[in-house]
Amino acid sequence: MDLNNTILTGNKLRGAEKIARIPIKIVATEITPKKPEWIRTKMSQPEEVRMIKNLLRQQKLHTVCEEAACPNLPQCFGSGTATFMIMGDICTRRCPFCDVAHGRPQVLDIHEPKNLAETVKNLGLKYVVITSVDRDDLKDGGAQHFSDCIREIRETSPDTLIEILVPDFRGRADIALKILSQNPPDVFNHNIETVPRLYKAMRPGADYQHSLDLLNKFKHYCPDIPTKCGLMVGLGEVEAEVIVLLNDLKDYQVDYVTIGQYLQPSKSHAPIHRFVTLEEFKHYQIHGERLKFKNIWSGPLVRSSYFAEKQYYGQQLSDQLNRND
Repeated sequence: MDLNNTILTGNKLRGAEKIARIPIKIVATEITPKKPEWIRTKMSQPEEVRMIKNLLRQQKLHTVCEEAACPNLPQCFGSGTATFMIMGDICTRRCPFCDVAHGRPQVLDIHEPKNLAETVKNLGLKYVVITSVDRDDLKDGGAQHFSDCIREIRETSPDTLIEILVPDFRGRADIALKILSQNPPDVFNHNIETVPRLYKAMRPGADYQHSLDLLNKFKHYCPDIPTKCGLMVGLGEVEAEVIVLLNDLKDYQVDYVTIGQYLQPSKSHAPIHRFVTLEEFKHYQIHGERLKFKNIWSGPLVRSSYFAEKQYYGQQLSDQLNRND
């Protein structure tokens, strides 16, 4: 783990402080580009949003919706859904596209699995997505904690479907997958994020082939459990590279795919290279359908856990789902 000794446990590095620590320099954006008309969000059901936030704080839980500044938070919270982020809110990685804080994480909260299960039950969720920060400080990368959360939710909400969005378990993939295969989720999700050419700049510490292998190895352990993968566009890739990436995901037996527009969390983060057109998103959608993924969603506001239940059940992405206006 490449953390400077001067970083104290629990201290959070964000924005410029965090980005300054990656190997490829990111030049701060002076003027944030104006969003095109097809990317709009609005607040919906503010009372529901406040209720969910209050419940999360009471149970000492975090959501990736909040920590990663997801543009769909009002829409998802407003409909009573959230993507829970376990193992704290400090990540051992420092990807320049991500708004989650970097630093030395706290020890795991042994009460978190039960607290999460209680919240899922209280919200009456029929489909829950659980993700995490990277925990390169743990011998199993946090796999046992994921498994504990799955077990607790199934004990209190046996009819709830569980999707986990896992890190890459760098250097710990075999032990992590063995643990998760003993108590598997209903969907195993891992984001590949971007094309291999951009990995050194955008995913320092990660490896494109390793992410493909992780998805494929889980399928080997649990052939009947669907796998899922998400990526962003607008970081500097070209269309041909995305087509090749989709081909790779199909070759590695991925079932569900999500593709969305990268949106810069702050001027210190990786800049938006371009706003991908609706026509290009449609090209990816059509190509994925030709490859016969179980389902592919490709659109500007699509995120990995965006309306995950609807995608799982085969609903096609519609303008109503992908636009909040």
